[in-house]
Amino acid sequence: MKKEQLLERIVLNPKVMVGKPVIRGTRLTVDFILNLLAQGATENEILDEYKSLTYEDIQACFLFATNSLKNTEFMPLMAEPV
Repeated sequence: MKKEQLLERIVLNPKVMVGKPVIRGTRLTVDFILNLLAQGATENEILDEYKSLTYEDIQACFLFATNSLKNTEFMPLMAEPV
């Protein structure tokens, strides 16, 4: 699936989840799905729990987050010890 098609799965609507990016047709936010993965949930566990989701929806979350961070500059919270 092409990047553009994946990104069409993510929508922003001020009336849904206060305008956070969500997976189209759901109230599941991109950050919620990414947090599940960060906490150790597998893609299969997420798909089993949320039957309306597809593997492509999870891919779309990764792509949306990657694109969102692409042009962001970060300042380190702490300098690393030398």
